[in-house]
Amino acid sequence: MKTRILEKLAEIERDKNIEILFAVESGSRAWGFASPDSDYDIRFVYKHKTEWYLNLWEQKDTIQFMTEDELDGSGWDIKKALKLLSKSNASLLGWLFSPIVYRSSGTFLEEMKMVAEKNFNPVAGFFHYHSMNKNFEETLDTNEMTLKSYFYTIRTALCANWVYKKETVPPVNFRELYPLLDEESSALLDELILLKSNEIEKSNAPVEASLINLVKRIVAENNEIKNDLKNVKPNPEDFNTLFIKTIQ
Repeated sequence: MKTRILEKLAEIERDKNIEILFAVESGSRAWGFASPDSDYDIRFVYKHKTEWYLNLWEQKDTIQFMTEDELDGSGWDIKKALKLLSKSNASLLGWLFSPIVYRSSGTFLEEMKMVAEKNFNPVAGFFHYHSMNKNFEETLDTNEMTLKSYFYTIRTALCANWVYKKETVPPVNFRELYPLLDEESSALLDELILLKSNEIEKSNAPVEASLINLVKRIVAENNEIKNDLKNVKPNPEDFNTLFIKTIQ
């Protein structure tokens, strides 16, 4: 599949006259709890020729594609990406730190990671995950809960908790959040990940009550501390410097 993904990325570059700076996997495959029928969520940042950025008028700064062989692609122009990164956009941070990298041009990805870490705002990060969690939490222990929705619920809860406790960008790989948990819970989650790897996305296989209660405890803690977060203001020059260096 990687060969197919690389072919599609090269096709996008030719058709759109752009250069892809990096391309990664996002979603459940990057998080480490994919199902057999999970899509490939390809995310990328790209740049145009320098003169494109001198246009008086605003131009389209996103590229999306969907193929018949389950490739779901979405890319942002570097200018859009860096502006969003200055706001600690959690989706983009997930791209940057994805463990599955399909393509990377020069040192850009590493430089962007350094800018991201230096300017990370815990308030923005926490409330992104905490607000997402509210939607998933409603399905807990109901007939609507699937393995997929359970993992989305516990992942967003743990990511918010990580931001509060570590004040850093939370890991993309789900198992790297285990330091927040006890050994028994981690072992049970590993068993559930193995089950999910053999089930369809919408499987409603039962989840142990202790794991349901685990999420509820984490969410309760997050609710208690949500007003105690550190607010970090970004340095605009960090982003501008990387932008100018890259498009030149």
